Parts: sequence; C-alpha cells; structure tokens
Amino acid sequence: MPAFAAAPVALVASVVAGLLAVTADGYGYHRDELYFRFLGFHPGWGYVDQPPGTPLLARAAVEVFGDSVWGLRVPAVLAAVAVAVLLALIAREAGAGRFGQSVAACGAAGTFVLLLGHVLLTASVDMVIWLAVLLFALRALLRAEPRWWLAAGVAVGVGLWFKLLIVLLLAVLVAAVLVTGPRSALRSPWLWAGALAALLIGSPNLVYQVANGFPQLAMADALRANKGAEARVLLAPFQFVVVGLPLVPVVVAGLVALLRRPALRPVRALALGYGLLLVVLFALAAQPYYTVGLVLALYAIGARVVEGWATGAARRAVLAAALALNTIGAVAFALPVFPLSVQERIGVAEVNQGTRDQIGWPAYTRQVADVYAALPPPDAARAVIVTGNYGEHGAIHRYGPALGLPVDRLYSGQNELHRIAAPGEGGTVVVLVGLGEDGSVMRTWFASCETVARLDHGLDIANEEQGRPITVCRQPRQPWSVLWQRFQHYD
Repeated sequence: MPAFAAAPVALVASVVAGLLAVTADGYGYHRDELYFRFLGFHPGWGYVDQPPGTPLLARAAVEVFGDSVWGLRVPAVLAAVAVAVLLALIAREAGAGRFGQSVAACGAAGTFVLLLGHVLLTASVDMVIWLAVLLFALRALLRAEPRWWLAAGVAVGVGLWFKLLIVLLLAVLVAAVLVTGPRSALRSPWLWAGALAALLIGSPNLVYQVANGFPQLAMADALRANKGAEARVLLAPFQFVVVGLPLVPVVVAGLVALLRRPALRPVRALALGYGLLLVVLFALAAQPYYTVGLVLALYAIGARVVEGWATGAARRAVLAAALALNTIGAVAFALPVFPLSVQERIGVAEVNQGTRDQIGWPAYTRQVADVYAALPPPDAARAVIVTGNYGEHGAIHRYGPALGLPVDRLYSGQNELHRIAAPGEGGTVVVLVGLGEDGSVMRTWFASCETVARLDHGLDIANEEQGRPITVCRQPRQPWSVLWQRFQHYD
C-alpha cells in the first residue's frame, strides 16, 4: 500500500478551504440555508422533506460561529475539505502513489464540490458520506479485511441523519455485486454487523418516517411532478460537470480501470453500480446530482490511471493545464467571485440556480416590511404574514425583526413549515408574500385582496422570486383551522 501523500493533499485541501472561506459571504444566504436555519430552531427526529441532520448542523454552526452567512457555511467548507482527503484515500486504495493521490484530491476543486462547499445543503454532507462508505467498501474488498464493513455501516447510519439517498447507493451496489461478485462479501458477518449499526444509528429518522407514513415519499412524488421532466433531460449532461469537463477523461479512465484491471476486480461492481444508478434515476425522474458521490469515486480511481500515464514532462504539463483550467472554470461558475453588476452582464447566474437562489433576500424582506408598515395600526396589530415558500419565510425570519416585522406571526404552507405553525383565528388581515396573484383561487378565500407590491431585488437577474406579488387580504371566509389545510404544498 502506497504511503498517504499527506503534504500535497493538505495543500490542496487548504487551497479549497481558502477559496471557500474567502468567498463564503459573497452574495447571501441560499434559500435552502434560510430554511435550515429556521428548522434548526425547531429540532425534531425528522421532517416531512428531510432528516434532521442538516438543520441541526445549521443550528450548531449559528451557535458556534455566529448568525451570519459565513458562520452558517463553515460546515460546508469542512465537507469540501473532507472530500479532498477522501478522494486521495480512495485513489490510494486503488494503488495511487503521491502524484495520483494529489491529482485525486484536486477533484475537490471541481464544479460540484465547490458548489456544495460554498452553500450548506443536504447534499454537502451526503457527498462526504457516500465517499466514506465507498472508501470503507474498497478497503473491505481490496484488502480482504471485512472489518471495514462495520465502519461502512456506521457511515451509512450517520448518513441517514442527513439524506436517505444513501439507501439508493447500497441498493445499486448490492445488485451489482450479485452480478459481478464477489458474492461471498454479502455473507460476511462483518457486513451484517455494519447493517445493524446503520439501522441503530439511523433509527430516529427511520422511526419518524414510519410513524408519519413516510412523508418523504410524498415529497419525492412532488419533486418528480415538478422537476421530473427536467431531471431526465439533464441527467446525462450533468455527469460531465460533476468534476468539470476537462477532467471527464479521468472519470472515464476510472470506469475502464474497474472493468479491465485485474487488481481492481474485487470492486468491479462499482462500474456496474454506476450504470444501474443512472438507469434508476432516469426511471424515477430523480435529480441528476444524486450521482455526485459515485462519480467522484470513479474520478479518484481514474487518478491512479493518470498517474501511470503522466510519466513525461509533456504529459504532466497537459494534466496540470487541465487541472488549472478546471479549477478556474469551477471557481468562476460556482463561487461569487464576480460583483452582482458583472453577473448581470456575463449571465452565469442564468445557468446556475445556486447563484440565483442567493440573491435578493434582504431587499425582498424590506419590501414586505414596507407593506406591513403601511397598514393602519389596527390592521397591523392583527396581521399575519404567509409566504409562498420557505425561502421567503426564512428571509423574513432572519431579516424581519430588525425591520419591525412580527416574525411570531409568520407562516408558510410549504413542506415542514405547514406543520410547525398555523395562523390563529385573530389573524383577519393577511400579508401574502409570493401568493395571491390575480386569478389565484386564494383570492376567493378572503373577502378582499389587493396586490400592493411586487418582489424586486433591483438587478437584471431573474430568479424564482422576481415579480411575485405582495398581496394584502382581509377577512378570511372560513376559520383558519379549515383554511390552513388549503395552503399546504410540497415542493
């Protein structure tokens, strides 16, 4: 087994951490971060749309590092650093030496790792979990040391606190092992001990899902209905941007090595597992980024092949140029290195939803505050605020108190927010944010409605919120105990 290339891997991890730390608060909160921040103040064993891990991590970050964009994103930065180390370790298991491990670690400067290292999302920790599980599986199979299955099980259990997607990885790998072998691994007592550990550690959220009728299945159906067609179209192209287009040959080299190299025969199932995962995601119309962990592992294995290929100065120069070009492109695409005035002109945000979802939240909140402040005092005293989505809700919860908004009377019908709180019967004046458009059925739920403003962040960058109405409605036609059920929606 080659020695671990601690120094160059640490250098790569430090560069990645530096890039992410310097740009962490470049634009603002992502809509999902605002949601996680709010849920962190309402801890539970699970939520209708996700396990409890990411909101708990967001709350911990706020308590330790401060209630700021930068503080909330520290765990995401650490996740990207962990990816650099795990990629190098996976390459080492495939036989890579110092150079190959360094190339593998550079995958952490690729497009999607920088995206998930910049913004704290459920996938930020999930990609770390996938790589950890795959690393332990490689050690169990390539070293013929089955005790590593127990470590894999522990990692799976932790992963169940953040995203149930890890179950899909296990399913496709088991199916692949049944086809390609080694089937004897499935009979190992250590593997079953790992499975038990995964169930025990992940049991709180699993119990929550069972007790509440598996709400995440309803959530998955909603995502499929809203984004399924787009997901199928983007599935194949997305595979080329996980680490970045210049490094796609390294991923392909990893796939070929798994199929052709005798030394990697015990883990050949990874190649078939990747193919099965693509088929399953297409069939389910699931999100294309669900392949990130496995693609990164293939890249790390491909780094071992590249190490053998890059033997001369010319080839190493080509590889260095590809790595540099990939990093520059990933930074420009994933990180807020351009002022928003420049973003308006270059149009990166048009193809990067992660960027669009970080823009405008303070401005939107000020507009809502202006509408609330314009209400007559008797109306303001009994007014409630109902938002169309968790981004609007989270922004008002974060920025509203400083602007005089009553966040104790803030509600939304989306996902878990519908279950956390509902308006009281005294709320006869309603400020609808992102709801109540002309022709909307919601206008029939109240005696009167008037659209008084539209959300606008003042930039020529379109996002989900731009142009949505702020509507003031009065006198609900039914009690809130009945009306609130109509506001519920998964998305």
